[in-house]
Amino acid sequence: MGDPARKVPTFEELLAEIDRLPEYLSGEILEPGQLRVLPRPDAPHRRAVAQCERALYYVSPMDTPGDGAWWIEREAAIRFGDRLFNPDLAGFRVTRSPEQPDGYPITLLPDWCCEVFSPVTARDDRKIKLPHYARSGVGWVWLIDPEIRLVEVWKTEREHPMLIASAIDDETPRLPPFDLEINLAPFWILPKPAEPSSP
Repeated sequence: MGDPARKVPTFEELLAEIDRLPEYLSGEILEPGQLRVLPRPDAPHRRAVAQCERALYYVSPMDTPGDGAWWIEREAAIRFGDRLFNPDLAGFRVTRSPEQPDGYPITLLPDWCCEVFSPVTARDDRKIKLPHYARSGVGWVWLIDPEIRLVEVWKTEREHPMLIASAIDDETPRLPPFDLEINLAPFWILPKPAEPSSP
């Protein structure tokens, strides 16, 4: 006689497991009933997140009143149904949320999410989180790859992510959904790759 089927942990049980993790680890529920535990990110990842957050300082409601204002949250635990994601950065339009999003986990849907790749997260960020953000109704997603110094801008169209812009190296693009120029040069801790020499 076979063993009884293994009970799938509930969202609340997995959240309690995450709360018990030591500070040097973080946890997400990428698939219902499954906990992913990761070490804290490396220096290139931390730098890209910090510099991106700094670049978006000027969209804060204190500096940009009105329709262009955003709340920007770093590594906030956000619930998407029976999943829990910790986007590196998440943005909420002040027109939808006059008060800064609160609660644990946050249940308000972000308008924008940003995921910065690290060697252990890049695959899941692209294959699991990006399409789930789109299915959930997150309007915009940035994927940042510090290793190749690339920023991709994805827009949700009919619950599917569509790549609409990208920028590299030390460009200073205007990347939607934010109406400001962003200098990418400070994002990268790695030296710029050498140009191939001509024969």
